[in-house]
Amino acid sequence: MVRELVVLGTSSQVPTRQRNHNGYLLRWDGEGILFDPGEGTQRQMLYAGVSASGLTRLCLSHFHGDHCLGVPGVIARLSLDGVHKPVEAYFPASGREYFDRLRYASVFRDITDVRAHPVSDDGRIASGTFGELHAHRLDHSVEAFGYRLVEPDGRRFDTAALERFGVSGTAVGDLERDGVLTMDGRTVRLDDVTVPRRGQKFAFVMDTRLCDAVYALADGADLLVIEATFVDEDAQLATDYGHLTARQAATVAAECGVRRLVLTHFSQRYPDTERHRAQAAEVYSGDLVIAEDLLRVAVPRREV
Repeated sequence: MVRELVVLGTSSQVPTRQRNHNGYLLRWDGEGILFDPGEGTQRQMLYAGVSASGLTRLCLSHFHGDHCLGVPGVIARLSLDGVHKPVEAYFPASGREYFDRLRYASVFRDITDVRAHPVSDDGRIASGTFGELHAHRLDHSVEAFGYRLVEPDGRRFDTAALERFGVSGTAVGDLERDGVLTMDGRTVRLDDVTVPRRGQKFAFVMDTRLCDAVYALADGADLLVIEATFVDEDAQLATDYGHLTARQAATVAAECGVRRLVLTHFSQRYPDTERHRAQAAEVYSGDLVIAEDLLRVAVPRREV
C-alpha cells in the first residue's frame, strides 16, 4: 500500500510562474485525502498523474481563496469522470455558506456524493480503517483548522518468534484471526509471536500564528506539512497576518519530534526558498523538505 504526499501547489496568496496555489494530496493506503485545493488544482492533478476518482476526503483549513478555489473544478471533474462513491468534506463550520458556493459554483451534471461535515470544535472528526482524523483550531484572521491523521498502534509478527514456536503456513493466519492457537498440546498466543508496531501520524498545518494547536497537531508526526510563508526578516509580517516563519515551523518540528518536515505556502515576495531552508536547518536536524510543485514525498518507513 502507498503512503505518500503529492504536492500540487506551494504558493501562498497568489500563484507565481514557478508555483501554483496550494494543493496537497495524501495517498494513505486506500484513502485519497485532498487538502486545501487552491486555484488550478485540477490541472495540477493531471500533471502529477493522479486521478480525481481516487479522492475519498476533502479537508479545507479555511476559506481564503488560495486554500479553496480549486474545489469547484475538482468536484466537476468527479462528476465528469462518473465517480459515484462518497467524498467526505471537512471545513470550518463558519464557512458553510462559502463551501456551498464552491460546491455549486457552476452548471454541470452533478452526480457526485459530496458529504459535508462542518467542523466547529477540536477533536476527532472521522475514523475508519485508515485510523482517526482529528481537527484543531488554529490562530488565523478567519476561522481555520489544522488536521492530524493518526493510525492506532498495532503489532507485527516476529519471524524469529514464529520459528521458535513452530508456527508457519496457514497457522499464521489462524493465529492472527483467533488470537490463540493450540499446536502439539501447546498454546501459542498472538502476543507470544508479535512485537509492538507504532502507528504512523500525519499532520497538516496551514495559515496560523504560533499557538498550542500547532504543537498538538505536530506532536510525534512522521510527516508534518506546515506553512512557512515568511523568513526571519519578515517575522513581524507573519505575526500581523497570521502566519509562520520557516524558523518557527522548523522549531515546532524539532520540539515535537517530527521525523520528516515539509515546508510550503511560500510568499510570492521571495524569488527562491534558500533562506527558508537555511533558517529552518539552523533549528531542525531531521529530514527537511522544501516543497516544490509536483513533488512526491513518502511517509517515512515505520520505526521498529
